Amino acid sequence: MQRRTALTAMLAATAATLTGCATSGGGSSSDDTDSNGTVHLKFQSLAFADTTVAQTKKAVKAWNAEHPKVQVELIQGSWDNVHDQLVTQLAGGTAPDIIHDENADIVGFGQQGYFADLKPYVSSTLRGNVADGVWNSLTVDGKLIAVPTLQQTYVVFANTTALAKAGVPVPTGKSLSWDDFRAMAKKLTGKGSHGVGWGLKQPAATVLSLSANFGGKWFSTSGDKASITVGTAEMQVPRRIHAMAYDDRSIDPTSLTQSGGDVLPGFYAGKYAMMVAGSYVAQQIQEQAPKGFQWAVLPPLAGTSSAQPASAQTLSVSKATKHVKEAAQFIDYFVADANLAKLARSDWLIPATASARTAVREQTGGKDGWGQILVSGENSVDAPFLHAQDYPQWKDQIATPTLQRYLANDISASTLTDQLTKGWKQVAGGGH
Repeated sequence: MQRRTALTAMLAATAATLTGCATSGGGSSSDDTDSNGTVHLKFQSLAFADTTVAQTKKAVKAWNAEHPKVQVELIQGSWDNVHDQLVTQLAGGTAPDIIHDENADIVGFGQQGYFADLKPYVSSTLRGNVADGVWNSLTVDGKLIAVPTLQQTYVVFANTTALAKAGVPVPTGKSLSWDDFRAMAKKLTGKGSHGVGWGLKQPAATVLSLSANFGGKWFSTSGDKASITVGTAEMQVPRRIHAMAYDDRSIDPTSLTQSGGDVLPGFYAGKYAMMVAGSYVAQQIQEQAPKGFQWAVLPPLAGTSSAQPASAQTLSVSKATKHVKEAAQFIDYFVADANLAKLARSDWLIPATASARTAVREQTGGKDGWGQILVSGENSVDAPFLHAQDYPQWKDQIATPTLQRYLANDISASTLTDQLTKGWKQVAGGGH
């Protein structure tokens, strides 16, 4: 998921160091109760934006004040190296007790048995407050390996001034069909401008996620085995993007080679009337757009549905800790509405719990894109690719470069299908 862009790297480099954090970014999960009977837990947070770091500090400080016998120490981690760090720490039994990560990264660790099963500790209230698809994405061999915190989706941003000039009304309702989106993009394309700018320099996650709009599964799993299917449903999104770029010319083909951040200046300048990006980009638009720039988030894109995979940040507990119960109690405290809603607003991400989404909607009045962003998080489904053990390698080595070539009009759709399928067999050793 989560915002691993050039902006992420920049913000991570400048983010304030968490108060009292160990500079090593690690800690032993074997730390035990001290002589006074106080349990000490280490919590590695990957928060990097100043506002999110501040809210994380505040939540931990409040917990420590209310629970003198269970003290939590913050450790600053980084999205840039968390996977490699956890590989070493989990294998060596030195991981922090409470681990912040994302569902796309933790499933492999869960399959290796490194995380405690949190199912016995999740209350029925919290269980019913999160979509089943999200819980399913965090369940491995019947064990719940994490609790979700914040999510992102892919949404359409619109320059409402450009829409008004073209006589195109701002869509309303619960969803925006792909066909209507394409028709809008055509109407908004003119001399020197395109209806859509879409930064797809790293296209795999976006394409696979939005394929859920059409019921695209991509993978089916059985135990540690996974097989790939690149059929009609899976090809809907890449085919539609390609057609808009090269048949309609309503998507600027150049933008497909850029990052989302690269597309923003063109969006502000009116080169693109719409852009598609992660929902968190609303923060950049709100903070960076020129004075007077009028914008909106459109209803979620929909094919047969507006479903998107649960792309969530997560909190897990190392199986090596001696205090799973206490760690789980802290996580329950951390995802309570009062805290999670503030974290969501500070990071411009979507709370995983329905009650925290309601809180954000009430606090923001749905303004600045929040209304549609929150709606886009209400149709989260489990993504089979998250459970395919070799998915990260396939995504980086096969899917990303192959989709790049297809979106550059260098290969055909049939070649794309063939290479994605054969590439999986290569990565998975031919036996998956």
